[in-house]
Amino acid sequence: MSSDQRHSDEEEAGGPTSGPAQGPGRQAPPPNVKPRRRTGISWIWLVPLVAVLVGLSLLVRGWLSVGPVVTISFESAEGLEVGQTKIRYRDVVVGVVKDVRISEDRSTVLVKAQLNRDGARYYTQESARYWVVRPRLGASGVSGLGTLLSGAYISVDAPREVSSDKEVTTFKGLEIPPEITSNREGRRITLLTKDLGTLDIGSPVYFRRIKVGQVIGYSLADDGRMVSVQIFIDAPNDRFITEDTRFWNISGINMSLGASGVEVKTGSLVSVLAGGIAFASVNPFNTMPAPEQTTFTLADSESEAMAEPDGPPFRVDMVFRQSVRGLKLGAPVDFRGMQLGEVYDIDLEFDEKEKRFYVLVKAHLYPLRFGGAYERLSDEQKAERYPAPALLGPLVKHGLRAQIKAANLLTGQQYISLDFVSDAEPVELDPDANPMLVPTVTGSFDKLQEQLSSVVAKIDAVPFDGIGKELQASLASLHRLLDGLDGLGPQLGGTLKAAQQSLQRVERMLDDDSPMNAGLESTLRELSSAAKSLRALGDYLQTHPSALIRGRPADALPAP
Repeated sequence: MSSDQRHSDEEEAGGPTSGPAQGPGRQAPPPNVKPRRRTGISWIWLVPLVAVLVGLSLLVRGWLSVGPVVTISFESAEGLEVGQTKIRYRDVVVGVVKDVRISEDRSTVLVKAQLNRDGARYYTQESARYWVVRPRLGASGVSGLGTLLSGAYISVDAPREVSSDKEVTTFKGLEIPPEITSNREGRRITLLTKDLGTLDIGSPVYFRRIKVGQVIGYSLADDGRMVSVQIFIDAPNDRFITEDTRFWNISGINMSLGASGVEVKTGSLVSVLAGGIAFASVNPFNTMPAPEQTTFTLADSESEAMAEPDGPPFRVDMVFRQSVRGLKLGAPVDFRGMQLGEVYDIDLEFDEKEKRFYVLVKAHLYPLRFGGAYERLSDEQKAERYPAPALLGPLVKHGLRAQIKAANLLTGQQYISLDFVSDAEPVELDPDANPMLVPTVTGSFDKLQEQLSSVVAKIDAVPFDGIGKELQASLASLHRLLDGLDGLGPQLGGTLKAAQQSLQRVERMLDDDSPMNAGLESTLRELSSAAKSLRALGDYLQTHPSALIRGRPADALPAP
């Protein structure tokens, strides 16, 4: 490139023209500045544009994630805060509380919650349930302790499947958390019992002493005579519920006194305090699960639950004209120690004809407990709704009677015994009577009372007044005799003194140094010497018997 061309380029660029080639004293020409052309928009405007796009994306994303607004009614808004309280499903946040206000009738608190769009169709189903999670102490244990730090929140239980496309946005919140949620696998079972006892929501259900479920609810039956208890058995243990399954109550401590001694039965500590239910199968070989909607009976004890079924009971009446004190509702009706039924009602009636009161006892008897007597009945008689005449009619003709007996002498409890009485008067039964009237006789305790009354009457017949008067006269005569003896006192005193003097003389006579004792000792010595001489003579005669004839020979002198 030539120097002229370089100079031309420098001028076009507006650069300096002076250089070392310029000599001193030459003035540089003024620069020729030419501004550069702008061909686009400045990059600084990209920052707000990006911010706008991000904001729009967040707005669209938030709009797409926002679900419906639901209104939940609670009795109290304790622990709930607007914008802070979360809606959780399985501990995952699915919404937040937006508003809390009181209903128009001021009976409840209305909580408006904004749900997330994701999964909202499940949370807006009619079967969805909402409740506030707080620290609670119940029969099943302590729950909600995590809220002590995080605060209360609203939990939702949603169904597994969407059953309806209709969206429900108004719900009534539960004041007590449900024991069973929709995601828990298992089976619901209904039990019928006479009374609830100590059972409560959360009471455990055991199978072979292993907890397999719990009580989830209870209510009165439609007729009000029974209590319906709902329990839940967790899978896979629900497969053990068959048609042969029996349920019984294990609440508290069961104590019984029998021939083998005192027997105490109890479950776990939880069942003792909060109640509990156990179940087992009378036929362990049956593995076919019971059909759905099957209703079972809850027995009071294991022995009652595992007993053979008795069938529907039939009613019989008994008339007693003596006191029934100690006979309570539920008292057994037995035959030779075997319980056939129990008393369910006791009424006081009045006989218009005899103008007397009597006690009408109503009892339920179970036909299957009669054993062979029931089996010998024809199919038509078994099919009858009231088989009492066919069962009890022949027995009554042979002397079957009902009587009250003492079950416990300490507590005074009584029961009704059915037994044959040999000298019972014949009774004509009405075959069409419903209920059947079983004839009665006086019980053994009443007979004892009659015997005691007879003894008391005989004792009352004894003339105690005459005996008392005669005894009083005898005592007066004895008193007069004692008064007469008092006059003999001085004479008796002199006699006693003379006797005392005689005894003193006898004592002096028998003293050791008395003359009589010395003479007795001398006489005894003489007798002893004579006895020795006689003994020596006897010994000599035994040795020399000829001495009796010849005499004693002369003593031989010794030879000089």
